[in-house]
Amino acid sequence: MAKINGNEIRIGNVLEHNGGLWAAVKVDHVKPGKGGAFAQVEMRNLRNGSKLNERFRSADKVEKVRLEQKDQQFLYETDGMLTFMDIETYEQIELPAELLGDCRPFLQDGMIAVIEFHEEEALNARLPQKVTCKIVETEPVVKGQTAANSFKPAILDNGVRVMVPPFVGQDEDIVVNTETMEYSERA
Repeated sequence: MAKINGNEIRIGNVLEHNGGLWAAVKVDHVKPGKGGAFAQVEMRNLRNGSKLNERFRSADKVEKVRLEQKDQQFLYETDGMLTFMDIETYEQIELPAELLGDCRPFLQDGMIAVIEFHEEEALNARLPQKVTCKIVETEPVVKGQTAANSFKPAILDNGVRVMVPPFVGQDEDIVVNTETMEYSERA
């Protein structure tokens, strides 16, 4: 494990802090008028899901943990637990569905997700950055509407509501960025 300074913490970093493994969810670098700068870090515990807000000064040293990443295929969900299978060894693991948070509706049958392990313990799951979805409901195209940056609401086949450009119609496949939950392009 590597030690990093408090001002080097980035979103997605996994830190060993107070005897637990924490993922940095939100990082704000604050430069107050008086005193030294610090990083305000919102962290989520990878084992129990609790949240913690912590301040790290640039002089503070933090243990950065490197997680082993494996591609695994999503099989099914039962009682709030997601079952994934290692595509090489066919071993199956279960992870709680709330790990995915807002991205949960984008998980599709047979999808390959990246599962992060720490010493053989599965801790986290990440979906592909871009997922293809079908639009089931949106407003029709209005002729002559050419204003730049105009978007209209659309509901996807997984129930998620996104904003799409006016030229995209109903029953079309689009690519959605799972990190920002925004329209990316036509499929």
